Amino acid sequence: MVSAKGLITKQKEQAVQSAPKAGVALLDAMFKQDSVQARFQRMLGKKAPGFISSVLTVVSQNKLLQNVDMRTVLSAASIAASLDLPILPSLGRAWIVPYKGIAQFQIGYLGYVELPQRSGLYKSINVNTVYEGEVVKWNKFTEELTYGEQEGDAAIGYCASFELLNGFRKVVYWTKDAVIKHAKRFSKSYNSSSSPWQSDFDAMAMKTVLAYTLRHWGPMSIEMQKAMAEDADAHEKPLDLSVDNNVDTIEQEEASDARVVDVETGEIVADDEFTAEDIKTAVEGE
Repeated sequence: MVSAKGLITKQKEQAVQSAPKAGVALLDAMFKQDSVQARFQRMLGKKAPGFISSVLTVVSQNKLLQNVDMRTVLSAASIAASLDLPILPSLGRAWIVPYKGIAQFQIGYLGYVELPQRSGLYKSINVNTVYEGEVVKWNKFTEELTYGEQEGDAAIGYCASFELLNGFRKVVYWTKDAVIKHAKRFSKSYNSSSSPWQSDFDAMAMKTVLAYTLRHWGPMSIEMQKAMAEDADAHEKPLDLSVDNNVDTIEQEEASDARVVDVETGEIVADDEFTAEDIKTAVEGE
């Protein structure tokens, strides 16, 4: 049986989560807790205050994010902080995306460029949107592209490539149709109006092709492995759509339960890491 105090606490929590301004206030209160401040300070040092401010800015400018479980925003932010990736959408490194009442961490294509560069193993990394006329022929066996002159502004495909310091080189080309089939199959948030797939399709397409290329052929640092494990759009092992563009799509799966991550260690912790009592205390400033 739920006690009167527990019911009041639950009602307050629900009221906070349903009111956008209160949601931002709750997140701000969470960030002001000494333990949370200390954890972000250990991960980011002097950059911690600026990072926290950017998270609050992102949430305050996104009405859908304002209504998600703020514990999942804190969790997604902690993942970005552990990878030292800014989450301002304009920077293209990482996003915090709302989906069915929770916040998810996603890496942008520039994040997938930056993380391999840190390893010191790559001589070059490149990814581009391919427009009408720019690719006359693609030989998947020799990985050779026959280039042409751009004839229009419509994107027809996406090309990713890298070269290692030891001379190994890889080139991957996917048609736009192949990217769409991949996104529908593996991205739970693809059809969401708040998804970067809807607001910045080319950037997400470049990220998808580059991530696939690095995952299958590039050397993976511990940091890269962690990034791909936490990326909401990279949990499933995709099919090689550069070879088979006729793969049938399947219905999107329901989102998995929200995970709360320890902002100090990056480990998944129990759902009671932020209890209703913690939230009440943070909101009321007790």
